[in-house]
Amino acid sequence: MSILLPNMAEFDTISELEEEEEEEEEEEEEEEEEEEEEAASSSSSSSPPPPPLSSSSSSSSVSGPDDDEEDEEEEEEEEEEKEQEERMPPPPRVVSEEHLRRYAPDPVLVRGAGHITVFGLSNKFDTEFPSVLTGKVAPEEFKTSIGRVNACLKKVLPVNVKWLLCGCLCCCCTLGCSLWPVICLNKRTRRSIQKLLEWENNRLYHKLALHWKLTKRKCETSNMMEYVILIEFLPKYPIFRPD
Repeated sequence: MSILLPNMAEFDTISELEEEEEEEEEEEEEEEEEEEEEAASSSSSSSPPPPPLSSSSSSSSVSGPDDDEEDEEEEEEEEEEKEQEERMPPPPRVVSEEHLRRYAPDPVLVRGAGHITVFGLSNKFDTEFPSVLTGKVAPEEFKTSIGRVNACLKKVLPVNVKWLLCGCLCCCCTLGCSLWPVICLNKRTRRSIQKLLEWENNRLYHKLALHWKLTKRKCETSNMMEYVILIEFLPKYPIFRPD
């Protein structure tokens, strides 16, 4: 009798095939689980988070009475400020100096009355008291001030005349440079008179609402310029005028 034995190689191939099928099933199950986890995570990320509780609402719910007290305090402060503004007097009206000068009288001119004039500056000013200054300043004070100016001119101007004659004689030789000393001396004379008038203003005339100054004006008889003493009326500010 012959006994047929099964081929053992066929059994080995069958077992290997079964193991491979089991491994493939396990891999498919793992892939499905991973896909489910990914879908769950994406759905959780896409859904908006719940809105947080606002701090203002919580604080308002907690500190409601405090806010009411602060509002009341602010209203009381505003009312007090309004009352203080009502009690404060209105600011005084400011009157411009140009507006006051517009209504001031015209200035007084004291012209030169001497017989010598060097570069527009006469050696003597008129001592006659102007009628416009009546009640403003005493005639004696006016004549005293004019006398001081004339004394300064009497001392300085003869020297200027001598230098002027020398400069004119040497003008052709020096090409006009010899006239520079006369110009400098004349400028110094004007400065000394201006300082004298400033001293007179500070001493007396500013207190009387007057201002003396040396200025240049056109002559009455010709178009030439001459130096005159100009007496201006300073505007009086209405200190006691009601608003």
